[in-house]
Amino acid sequence: MNKINYFKDLTKAHEDFTQLLKLRKFSHEQELSVEHTRCNREILVCGGTGCHSADSALIIDNLNTKIKEAGLSLEVNAHLTGCFGFCEKGPIVKIDPDNVFYIGVKPEDTHEIVQEHLLKGNIIDRLLYEEPTLKQKVKRQDEMSFYKKQHRIALRNCGLINPEDIRESIAQEGYMALGKVITTMSQDDIIKLISDSGLRGRGGGGFPTGTKWSFAKKHEADQKYIICNADEGDPGAFMDRSILEGDPHSVLEAMAIAGYAIGASLGYIYIRAEYPLAIDRLKIAINQARECGVLGNNILGTSFSFNISLKYGAGAFVCGEETALINSIEGYRGEPTNKPPFPAQSGLWDKPTSVNNVETFACIPAIINKGVEWFSSIGTKTSKGTKVFALAGKINNVGLVEVPMGTTLREIIYDIGGGIKNGRKFKAVQTGGPSGGCIPASLLDTPIDYESLTSIGSMMGSGGMIVMDEDNCMVDIAKFYLQFTLEESCGKCTPCRIGNTRLYELIDKITKGKATEQDIVNLKELGQIIKDTALCGLGQTSPNPILSNLRYFEEEFNAHIKDKHCPAGVCKDLLMYEITDKCIGCTRCAKICPVTCISGKVKELHVIDKDRCIKCGSCYEECPVDAITRK
Repeated sequence: MNKINYFKDLTKAHEDFTQLLKLRKFSHEQELSVEHTRCNREILVCGGTGCHSADSALIIDNLNTKIKEAGLSLEVNAHLTGCFGFCEKGPIVKIDPDNVFYIGVKPEDTHEIVQEHLLKGNIIDRLLYEEPTLKQKVKRQDEMSFYKKQHRIALRNCGLINPEDIRESIAQEGYMALGKVITTMSQDDIIKLISDSGLRGRGGGGFPTGTKWSFAKKHEADQKYIICNADEGDPGAFMDRSILEGDPHSVLEAMAIAGYAIGASLGYIYIRAEYPLAIDRLKIAINQARECGVLGNNILGTSFSFNISLKYGAGAFVCGEETALINSIEGYRGEPTNKPPFPAQSGLWDKPTSVNNVETFACIPAIINKGVEWFSSIGTKTSKGTKVFALAGKINNVGLVEVPMGTTLREIIYDIGGGIKNGRKFKAVQTGGPSGGCIPASLLDTPIDYESLTSIGSMMGSGGMIVMDEDNCMVDIAKFYLQFTLEESCGKCTPCRIGNTRLYELIDKITKGKATEQDIVNLKELGQIIKDTALCGLGQTSPNPILSNLRYFEEEFNAHIKDKHCPAGVCKDLLMYEITDKCIGCTRCAKICPVTCISGKVKELHVIDKDRCIKCGSCYEECPVDAITRK
């Protein structure tokens, strides 16, 4: 590619590449000239991790082969794009300008897509999405309930551009904000703009981004650093990964803007090594940005220089905490440190450092390009803009959603998520991951913002949202999250290392039917002590799942303790299996039992020896006539 001289006029590059994007006729030799060949249709194929693992790359190859065989190469182009968010329905293929949205596409479907849709104009009904509530097929993406209430800012380019081609990013105003900032604005101007926008950190704490930058700016040093926290460790969370896979240039641009604002010339993206696709695309994006002169030395011909390196994490959840992350980058054990001093004063290698997460960075170019008033008009009075959530669990539409702050939980779960799977009854939703809490049905109309979620015993967190139905045991759920936190604790402070161990022992007793009512009192007291005394955010929030579940589902805890019964039938030690008179004596249960505790002759009623039964549930699942009860 041409270097800096081409990009001195970034506006001209934007105009050229916008035309290129419209024409959708790309040169695979990466030529910068615009080809003026008319392109009737473009085929966007999801290249996120889920779809990638389901052969989306092969789908692209097959489509382009079939397109060539059909003589449509000058009219149609199939190419890679980022995550559409509708992850459970992938691989996804979208055909524009028809705006037809195909789900569950397989490589062998490509022949039919070319022959029927492209050549004959026939929409392939079997590949369309069916709305679960309406029981009817939907052709267009903008008509799908999953997308209707979304407002994409951080995800604005995911599912739209090819993340491996910088030209497409520039066509969507990529690096325009950086060009504006370093040529027309001072450091104070930028910080004021971000502060006035109301942008708060999307990593969980919700600290004002502009304030964080101002702290780092005011501390003088010969070197300062910008760190992008891409250590996404919450179970079920994949927001940051999808942004990096689908629109890496937005993060690179924002990091450079942050560097200019605080006076830093070096940046690190701390990303877990389990994200190989995101890492590959970041490497491509960094190389392309350097080659084009929007990253590296003398950006866009100015005196400002900013370079970015990748640092791989080993998957430690505690390294999501900024001081533990900094220790890891420096090569030390990933343990948090006492604050103050805060990283803005003494961070990476004791230099002023600003740490923001991926989603926070992804919002910044859009704010600069569209203005403070635009961004601050979205959301609530104290929580501006949008938030990305990874919607998972017992929900029809699993995937990635971005909604304005203030959207209610009910809207996300039922309007966007399509309701609970298999017609089951909603029970709770976990927000904030292991650091958050479970919210019951009575609070489904709670607006999603930082203060509202905190007031009901949960938190925003990085954006994980796990939906549970009546088959989930809330005691077991609390135990699961505490076990996760216990295993991920660095062990540095006593409240987290010892306190959470004792906390886990108490809740383990409850799930085994060995607890007393005093153990509930002990859970509450010990949980509060840990919250008040632990060193870092991991320890301080680790009791949240237990405390919130006790707050809203204490009757389930009491059932385990007083009645020695798990209402959801999940806690194995409290289960009882019995064979009813519906038994036909087929012997299948006896044959599958791993401890041979079931006796009975062929065509006669069988019996379970309850003293020997290990409650594995194999007989319950195997019985062809539902003659075995579990309670």
